[in-house]
Amino acid sequence: MLIAENPPSILSKAFDVLRAFNSHERVMTLTELSRASGLPKSTVHRLLARLIELGAIEHHRAGYRIGIELFQLGSTTPAGVMRDAAMPHMARLHRWTGHTVQLGVLRQFDVVYLEKVARNSKSSDPDGVGVRLPASCTAVGKAMLAHENLEDLKHFLPSPLPGLTPHTITDVDKLIPELRRIRQGELAREREEARLGLACVAAPIVVRGFAVGALSVAYPSDVELDPKTGTVLRDTTAQLAKELKQQLPEHARWFPRDA
Repeated sequence: MLIAENPPSILSKAFDVLRAFNSHERVMTLTELSRASGLPKSTVHRLLARLIELGAIEHHRAGYRIGIELFQLGSTTPAGVMRDAAMPHMARLHRWTGHTVQLGVLRQFDVVYLEKVARNSKSSDPDGVGVRLPASCTAVGKAMLAHENLEDLKHFLPSPLPGLTPHTITDVDKLIPELRRIRQGELAREREEARLGLACVAAPIVVRGFAVGALSVAYPSDVELDPKTGTVLRDTTAQLAKELKQQLPEHARWFPRDA
């Protein structure tokens, strides 16, 4: 006998609407929210009315946007604390390199980008805040995966690994030796593994022995970085880690196998 699944709750539908917002669409119309969430306009309209009452959504002349109440809640999470602490360091690193600087954390086997400080040129500008990519094809992801138990990763990583470009490593047995070298002190790197025309170099933010995040410098793949970039990047993440050690609670780490 088949058991019917419960229909989506009002709460889950509200989250579908909230998740429709992203870094590229800060203000969205009712039609856009309906399309992005997959919900009927009438349902979205009712949910928006309630979310506005709660302060989670604000009505804007061009549509709707995330409200201050939701923003304040987000700023109290470990990810919010990390983002706030990282911003001054990211700004300085951006000024020094002239390239895009990104902050990311692990979620399951993906990287979620929490913040970025971008260069003016859009030709090499990586994807925006909130974007989720497979960790194995990003420098940020490799920097953090390298600090997990590599034997465990052999069993838990998907096989084959997701491939985004012809240059992406999709064989776990080829990725593990690279992660081992990163763990031994090499910078995490990727060249056109996540996106054609783009390269990244990254260093982990290690707090209490765990990589709670990573910073990366993203640049056009045909550009040579200043040889001092690695040293400056490592110094930046080390200083940020010292600050975060005082601010993050003991449980604030992001396991690659977290739900």
